[in-house]
Amino acid sequence: MDKKKIQEAIKRFKNEDYPSIVVTVDLLTTGIDVEEIENLVFMRRIRSRILFEQMLGRATRLCPEIGKTHFEIYDAVGVYNTLEPVSTMKPVVANPATTFDDLIDGIDSLDTDRARKNQIDLIVAKMRRNKSQMSDKYRARFEQITGGLTPEKFIEKIHSMPVDKAIETVKNNRQAFEYVKRMPKEREKFISDEPDEIRSHTRGYGDATRPEDYLKEFRDFIDNNINEIAALNIVATRPKELTRQSLKDLKIILDGKHFNETMLQTAWKEMTNEDIAADIISFIRQRSIGDALISKDDRIHNAIVKTKANHPELSKIQLGWLDRIEAQLLKEVVLNRETFDSDAFKNKGGYNAVNKAFGQKLDEFIDEINGYMYSA
Repeated sequence: MDKKKIQEAIKRFKNEDYPSIVVTVDLLTTGIDVEEIENLVFMRRIRSRILFEQMLGRATRLCPEIGKTHFEIYDAVGVYNTLEPVSTMKPVVANPATTFDDLIDGIDSLDTDRARKNQIDLIVAKMRRNKSQMSDKYRARFEQITGGLTPEKFIEKIHSMPVDKAIETVKNNRQAFEYVKRMPKEREKFISDEPDEIRSHTRGYGDATRPEDYLKEFRDFIDNNINEIAALNIVATRPKELTRQSLKDLKIILDGKHFNETMLQTAWKEMTNEDIAADIISFIRQRSIGDALISKDDRIHNAIVKTKANHPELSKIQLGWLDRIEAQLLKEVVLNRETFDSDAFKNKGGYNAVNKAFGQKLDEFIDEINGYMYSA
C-alpha cells in the first residue's frame, strides 16, 4: 500500500469520529499518535522487546477529553506474558481497580523503604488519574478536606516528601482519598450482552453525508476563498510559484475543513464511478480554472515525456536526471530550486551539480516541466 495513503488513513482515524476501531495486519509501532487509544489487542506473535514496547507506547498517551485514565491489553497469543519479564515498561498500577484503601493498608506489610516508596508512587499515580475527572464542584470540596490544597498541590506535596513523612501524610488524609473514591465518575461505560446487529451503513464526508454534497461544499469553499487564501490563489493561477511550505500550509487549512485528497477521491468515485487518483492541486484547478481532472502520476509523467520529446538532443545522463526529477515529483509535487536540496539530490551534488549537467540551464527545464504539468 502507498505510504502516503497509509498516513492519510492514520490522519483520518485520528481526526474523525468514526471508525473507533482500527485493524492492522502490521504492527502499531512508531508513527501512530492517537491519544484516544484505550485498548490494544495482540493477535500476532513477536519476539522483539523493542517492537513490543513501541506497541505499548501507542496507548500510553493521556486523553482527558474522553476521561482516559488507563489502557487495557487483550492478548490472544501470549505476547505480553512472553515479553513482559524483559520489558523496561512497567505499569504504574498493576491493577487500576485496586482501591486507595488497599494501597494504604498495604503499606504496613512492606519491610523496605524501596517497597514503601513504590507503594506511595502507586497512590500518587492513582490520584493523578482520578483528578482528571474532577469537576469544579468536587475540586472545591477536595480543597476543603485537605486544608486548601488543590489536587495538584496535594499530589506534589506527597510526591516530594521523604518516605516516612509521605506515609504519615497519606494516612492522615484518608478522608480525602475516601472522598475521591466516592466521587462519581463523569464517564461511564455500558456493556451489552446482546448480539451485534447492523441497522444501517453510511459514509460521512466531513459535515456532509452524500458525496455530491461534499464536493459542492469543496467547490463553494474554493469559490469563496480563492482571493482570500494566498496559497489557494497560487495553485489556481500561478502554480509555478508554489513552494513546499505554502502547499503544506494549504493542506492544513483544507484538512481543517475536512477536505483532503482521500475523501475527495472517494466522493468523486462514488458520484461519477471514475477512480482517479487526483491530488489536491488537481481538484483545486479543476474547480477554479476548469482543468481536466487527471491523476497526479499521469500529470507528472506526461510533463516529463513532453520535456524529453521537446529535447531530442539530451544525453543519457541528462535523461537520467529527468527520471530522477520525475521520481521526486511523485513523492512531492512541488518543483523549484528548493527541490534539489532534498535528499534525492543533495547527496549527488544538489542544485549546482544538476545545473552543471544541464549546461547551466536547469532553471529553464524547471520552468518547462512546471509549464507542462499545469497547462490545460
